[in-house]
Amino acid sequence: MTAINGSATRRSDATRSAILTAARERFASDGYERATIRAIAKDAGIDPSMVMRYYGSKEGLFAAAVAVDLRMPDLTALPREEIGRALVSHFLDLWEDNGELTAVLRVGVTHQAGAERVQSIFRDQLLPVVRQACPDPEQVPARAVLCAAQLLGLALSRYVLRLPSAVALSREEIVAWLAPTVQRYVTAPHPGVNP
Repeated sequence: MTAINGSATRRSDATRSAILTAARERFASDGYERATIRAIAKDAGIDPSMVMRYYGSKEGLFAAAVAVDLRMPDLTALPREEIGRALVSHFLDLWEDNGELTAVLRVGVTHQAGAERVQSIFRDQLLPVVRQACPDPEQVPARAVLCAAQLLGLALSRYVLRLPSAVALSREEIVAWLAPTVQRYVTAPHPGVNP
């Protein structure tokens, strides 16, 4: 009986994995609204009822498919002047060939479920990292959102819209252009403008 249960568990795990892979690809290429359970099931080589069995709804499938861990670096372990370069380089490593992030960004601008996912990633993963290096704790949210605007703007241009001039930039060029800006957002003294 144990061998049968083990075999069923492996099949179930393989089915879940196939569904999640197909869902990430569909959400990344089609966005939330156009990605259908039927198309995802076809891509996974299963019946659509299996998708519903495992994930309950399209929203449940999206949440499972785009469980993003940015694996942010520990900024306290870096020389202060290297923070911008480290963050931009890390960001590029994550986005190159990562369908989950493309799906989150594409869906984030068109659907509430995606927007909520982006907000939770910002709150739970980016804010704590910026807090490590920010000179004033009260400025952490503003500095983190400025970093996010730079990096997500590049991601939208390069990985979602695929603007030719953004795609043509080499990794080294992107780091050279963006690292000083991100560095300033995270570590520079406040510019002195009163809110």
